[in-house]
Amino acid sequence: MLKGNIHSVETFGSVDGPGVRFLIFFQGCPMRCRYCHNADTWRVNSDNQMTADELLDKAERYRGYWGDKGGITVSGGEPLMQLDFLTELMSKAKQRGINTCVDTSGQPFTREEPYFSKFCGLLDYVDLLLVDIKHIDPDEHKKLTGRENANILDMLRFLSEKKKPVWIRHVLVPGITDDDIWLRRTREFIETLQNVEKIEVLPYHSLGAFKWKELGIPYTLENVKPPDKERVENAEKILLGG
Repeated sequence: MLKGNIHSVETFGSVDGPGVRFLIFFQGCPMRCRYCHNADTWRVNSDNQMTADELLDKAERYRGYWGDKGGITVSGGEPLMQLDFLTELMSKAKQRGINTCVDTSGQPFTREEPYFSKFCGLLDYVDLLLVDIKHIDPDEHKKLTGRENANILDMLRFLSEKKKPVWIRHVLVPGITDDDIWLRRTREFIETLQNVEKIEVLPYHSLGAFKWKELGIPYTLENVKPPDKERVENAEKILLGG
């Protein structure tokens, strides 16, 4: 019986997909985003292992609050690191008639086998993907996250080919991701996709910095302030094509 490494759950999420969502946070992430507010999800192993049915039984206790649009959203950490378990979870959710959403950085994606075939199989059970574009430039992306972004952009192109609904998210970090040049390049890339239903600009915040300190990891954005209203509105105007 497959069990997933689970970090935690949140019963009433309102910003991670349509409607009210039951959020499942997977443990483990290959990226080291400098602004990550869930640094405690990085390590792969977890003391909290659960089966798909255990998670879905817990989720369905709150089904009455979901309405027509709600359901479950799997986040992390990085859900695509536990692809076999994620597919089983999504498959069983669809059997129960639950709307499914996966929040991912896309970093584990590859067209190499056996991963690619498994990823294609997962898509049969996912209604929506929330995909972060951390930075459009590969070098800047690596400085920000520790990883390059070619496979992430390739995943987005593939999802477009498959006409799989996607919401794009972009964290606006002053001095790192808020330059108009980068924003325009991001917009140009988004315009090549045929499946983007929504674009969200997420203003940087340091609310998770305390976790870094608890884990003994230096937080390198200590002196970075959240973007002001004008910069957020500017980013929204560019990314939304205004």
